[in-house]
Amino acid sequence: MKTALSAAKAWQITVLAAVLLMISLLAAAQTAETPQTSAPAQQTAETSQTASTQQPAYQPKFPGDPARSESEAKALGYMRTVLRAQKEYKKKNDKFAPTLLALVHTGSFTKRMADPNRGDYTVGFKPNKDGFDLTLTPKELSADHRSFWADERGDIHADEEKAADDHSPKIK
Repeated sequence: MKTALSAAKAWQITVLAAVLLMISLLAAAQTAETPQTSAPAQQTAETSQTASTQQPAYQPKFPGDPARSESEAKALGYMRTVLRAQKEYKKKNDKFAPTLLALVHTGSFTKRMADPNRGDYTVGFKPNKDGFDLTLTPKELSADHRSFWADERGDIHADEEKAADDHSPKIK
């Protein structure tokens, strides 16, 4: 009887410890989600710059990756997808697609990809007599958010000071 009572108490203590652990984890999670009331309501420009510069450095996705940030990697991936879809479209139709919507279901191009809002970037697409111009313009131009340009030849050009065009340096 004494052994059964000791085992029952040990089980109760284990359950109580588990409950207390869950309560402390929930409290910690809630504290992390709740804004701190003791912090000043407004940050200074210097504080926000410091916070933005403390982001982890970009990790290249493959050897020779020309991207300088996650946003650029996504933008370049989008451009490569459009360029591949255009190549396939031309193979099937003997001409390039006149719109991004016309590329839907060509290669891995989806209807959602025809939306010109691509996170930190805006897509520009212009058909022309012999092909097309594709641009990705960042909402905020910087060294980590360059503008990109490509055409039917498939070369991607980048510029960190202005809108990229065919005279901007090619990326590898």
